[in-house]
Amino acid sequence: MAASFALLDDLRTLLGADALLTEGPDLEKYEKGWRYGQGRALAVVRPGTTAEVSKVMAFCHAHGVKVVAQGANTGLVGASNPDASGAMLVLSLERLNKRLEVDATDRTALVDGGVLLSQLNAALEADGLFYPIDLGADPSIGGMVVTNTGGTRLLKYGDVRRNLLGVELVLADGTVVNALNRLRKNNTGLDLGALMAGTFGSLAVVTGAVVQVVPRPKQQAVAMVAAQDGEAVLALLRALESQLGDVLSAFEVISANAFSPVFTHHPSLRNPYGNAAPAAFTALVELSSTLPAEALALGDLLEGSLGAFLESDAGEGILDVFMGKAEDLWAIRHHVSESLRHEGKVLAFDLSVPRSRMAAFREEVARFLAAEYPFIRPCDFGHWGDGGTHLNLVWKESEAAKSTVELIAELQPRIYALCVEGFIGSYSAEHGVGPHNQASYDRFTPEPVKALARALKAHLDPKGILGTVKLG
Repeated sequence: MAASFALLDDLRTLLGADALLTEGPDLEKYEKGWRYGQGRALAVVRPGTTAEVSKVMAFCHAHGVKVVAQGANTGLVGASNPDASGAMLVLSLERLNKRLEVDATDRTALVDGGVLLSQLNAALEADGLFYPIDLGADPSIGGMVVTNTGGTRLLKYGDVRRNLLGVELVLADGTVVNALNRLRKNNTGLDLGALMAGTFGSLAVVTGAVVQVVPRPKQQAVAMVAAQDGEAVLALLRALESQLGDVLSAFEVISANAFSPVFTHHPSLRNPYGNAAPAAFTALVELSSTLPAEALALGDLLEGSLGAFLESDAGEGILDVFMGKAEDLWAIRHHVSESLRHEGKVLAFDLSVPRSRMAAFREEVARFLAAEYPFIRPCDFGHWGDGGTHLNLVWKESEAAKSTVELIAELQPRIYALCVEGFIGSYSAEHGVGPHNQASYDRFTPEPVKALARALKAHLDPKGILGTVKLG
């Protein structure tokens, strides 16, 4: 205990008293994750510059203090939270948010790691630009880099890795690595940004990034399409990409089990089905363009294309098309998760499989649940356009044959195995790896990949003080 107090006193001297939080009530928001993750922190340190982050890491390296870097703490697998030991330092980047330099000609932005997505987009708005990773949360850019965030418009714009040009890193011993490349064409060796994307804070602290940004669309057109089954959804996707690929920016799918609760718990939203039951699947299709409406009428284009597909032989599984305002139709999609929480216990999975196998995967999950867990409903929605789905298993605990703890212990490994081994998919499509799914990483990651990760970890963090994720 005396040693811990001495360490904290030294940190105060190093950065100033206002940079360090040590009292229980002040630590709570840093110790608990958005969905998973709950630990105890030794303290929270909040550096305001890269140089201060370097000082903290050099100090922790010298004294063997373990550190977990934390951005906005919006992750969903617990990777940004301390462990339960009470000996881990949370290095919060919330005050590392001063640099925000937009170059409208290059279409790039240089930002501190603690800059929030909303701050970046507010700075880009005057130049008609935006960072095209669209999320429900408001994460920090550094957090987005280490998670390699995707979002609802990955189909058109890609993930963070595809929109990342350079990074600034602080290694475990405090070494600052400036790789803030601003060039789109630069074939001169190792791409540190691509290397760090998706490493979950286990190799270095991302204190800065250069991201490429894109012109903000001048118009959107959105429709919901009722489909009788998953194969009809995939036929629609193929047709839209073939005919409208240049302007197709999102393709989301909501199952009937996930669709209906939205209107039960949010009756002010307009239900396109009225009082009728929803189709087995409802696809939300979005077109967007930087062209003005007088040059390209997206609404007419989308309505005409969907109408023609509905009347064609290929569209025999399409039941109806609902045109509407973008904000109204997207509101339905954005209220799914919240609505499901009112339906009972929710076990959420963030999965991906090849698009061609999505319908078969969904059918197999439904068959498996009906046979062995008839009290559980699959309430899935998500990004079928890029092969991702948020599979939510929902049940009322009063109707369950087993306790919630037993069900979770049974279902998680079986669903993950079905996805990865049965359908060559991923157990974490976009949420990343953290303590919540570390066991799946250990189970499904090939040993040669782990060996490479171990070698990188040993070189960059030889004392093993960074993060809670074990990639090796």
